[in-house]
Amino acid sequence: MVDGFASFGLSEPLRAALTALGYEEPTPIQRAAIPPLLEGRDVLGQAATGTGKTAAFALPLLQRVTRDGRTRALVLVPTRELAMQVAEAIARYGKGLSASVLAVYGGASIVPQAKALQRGVTVVVATPGRALDHMRRKTLKLGHVEVVILDEADEMLDMGFAEDLEAILEETPATRQTALFSATLPPRITAIAGRHLRDPVRVAIAHETLAQGALPRVRQVGYMVTRHHKPAALARVLDVERPTSVIVFCRTRNEVDEVTEALKLRGHSVEALHGGLSQEQRDRVMKRFRAEATRILVATDVAARGLDIEHVSHVINYDVPSEPEAYVHRIGRTGRAGREGVALTLVEPREQRQLRGIEQLTRQRITMATVPTVSELRARRLERLAAELRATIGAADLGEARAIVESLSGELDVLDIAAAAIQLAYSQSAGASDQTEIPSAATSRAAPIASSKSGAARRAPDSRVIVKPGTKPFAKPFVKPLAKGKARDFSDDIERARIYIGAGKDAQLRPADLVGAIANEANIPARAIGAIEIGERYSIVEVPIAIVEDVITALRATTLKGRKVNVRRDRDKTPLRRS
Repeated sequence: MVDGFASFGLSEPLRAALTALGYEEPTPIQRAAIPPLLEGRDVLGQAATGTGKTAAFALPLLQRVTRDGRTRALVLVPTRELAMQVAEAIARYGKGLSASVLAVYGGASIVPQAKALQRGVTVVVATPGRALDHMRRKTLKLGHVEVVILDEADEMLDMGFAEDLEAILEETPATRQTALFSATLPPRITAIAGRHLRDPVRVAIAHETLAQGALPRVRQVGYMVTRHHKPAALARVLDVERPTSVIVFCRTRNEVDEVTEALKLRGHSVEALHGGLSQEQRDRVMKRFRAEATRILVATDVAARGLDIEHVSHVINYDVPSEPEAYVHRIGRTGRAGREGVALTLVEPREQRQLRGIEQLTRQRITMATVPTVSELRARRLERLAAELRATIGAADLGEARAIVESLSGELDVLDIAAAAIQLAYSQSAGASDQTEIPSAATSRAAPIASSKSGAARRAPDSRVIVKPGTKPFAKPFVKPLAKGKARDFSDDIERARIYIGAGKDAQLRPADLVGAIANEANIPARAIGAIEIGERYSIVEVPIAIVEDVITALRATTLKGRKVNVRRDRDKTPLRRS
């Protein structure tokens, strides 16, 4: 055990687990958070994904909690993917202890979870909605909880879980130890901390990926292309780049399925990963991708959360992420273990402002390029074919092939024979993307963005959207803070569309339910959702017009309050009564 971890005074089983897992030196968040947590202090931590915060709260938790079959620790996280990841990590750290760990999340049968809880679980890692479901069923009892962890608290609030968090925390003992971790600390997070943490130790760890020059080994390129030509452009880029292992990120599960099918039709080895898959399907997809049996993984941000695969050579953004931080997290999945990575982005003309927002955050220039032409693709294919020929001549037994050449050389020129063989090999490897030019989209790309002393101008994380009729979607950054005590709004520069949902107060539907469902299922930030009106038997939600069909498709594929509901475009122009 290296001195860094040994100095914390961790128990022998925990030290043995860290040694077995190959942990050497603590990360900054671990150095800062573990000592006060071991002392029983509350902690308010600002740390992003990838800084090692799971071990920072899991190790003290495992050392401090009583292990008597009752639920002694509760970890709340925003998504089921993160719940599974955190539960798995805690189980690994606590392998030598008698503590049991259970992940509790929606999208899976509640019955096995309830039975496991009734048998007795020491540590429960849960999403807020499913935790409340179990509390109402009396299968999750929090009266003996000693430690509560709120992980990625800002994300939980963005997904509409504020009321759920308050309800859960009210059911835990006042004497509990509480730690809250968040990538950002806006006023709504500090307000929760003020209500539920006692004299917390504040810890702030900057995410390395946000620093100047922090991504030196990732080549970043953008291709300007219209939406209609995106599938062809993606196939062309893949053909030219020939990545050994690539993750293609899409905004919605519907888009993931469409892109996956388009690539399969072009002969690519590709798998889809999104929230609509069963856990067994997800495990099978990830096993094949980790083993490099599948070369291309098409995924949503939420489904890919927590992936840590060193061999990823490329990340491709099928859309420009709506949040600059999401771009940073995506491209951080390539260029691992000292390798050089590549991050490519297909940019629609309307997404140029979002691209500049990313450059402001990273303080790095994304090089814009045109989609490779047919002639460029053919030249690249012939270069690879020539390289393969050189390798074959040096390594293979060419006896049978030589016999054919010798038999033809009596009537044909040897150079013609070789050229015909190369042409035949090329035509067999060529695909549809060799045949059609992809037109370049117009770009109004501005000059490079200068770094500011304070870094990027960032969006207010607790904002909402209001509408000014006739404006263009995503026209400019939208920070408009209001007076204290009022709701925050986005700017008035996003054109909205309305969605009718056939459930309302009669189904006990709340605004938080709709925000959580849309953010989770359509994979969009909660702050992109506008006004919500909930009637007796219906609800109306405003969303950016650019994504209205994706949201409708996502809601039709899921359930609200346990049942399928009618979802359609709403054409009424009457102003909404906000709920």
